Amino acid sequence: MRLPKDDVAVRMEIPGAVVRQQTGFGSAKGFDTLSAEYFTLSAGVDTTPLFMGLDGDLCQCPHWGFVLRGQITTTDAAGARETVQANDLFYWPPGHNVKVDADADIVMFSPQREHSLVIDHMIRKVSA
Repeated sequence: MRLPKDDVAVRMEIPGAVVRQQTGFGSAKGFDTLSAEYFTLSAGVDTTPLFMGLDGDLCQCPHWGFVLRGQITTTDAAGARETVQANDLFYWPPGHNVKVDADADIVMFSPQREHSLVIDHMIRKVSA
């Protein structure tokens, strides 16, 4: 799910403040502690080989985040693609791969245990 800032409903606007809120933006039900993550990614990075060996060869951890700069395309198990870019909020459900289209900085919030397992898997792949 991708949401450009201007598509997020304004709930309150007063001098000096605009509050936007998107409800129903993915569920954290069944997960425990969240981690906050800052990723700096170069154009061309593709997680496909890094996720090999995970269930379905995909990241099975959900992520909620914001794109500070750049552009990223995700692909799910069915082959559906979605592209996020600067100033987009995003929700990536479990079952995705990531390809960086343009140098990017993103902030993500993820279930800590599940995403730590994915990161540890990627570290082992790179170290092999």
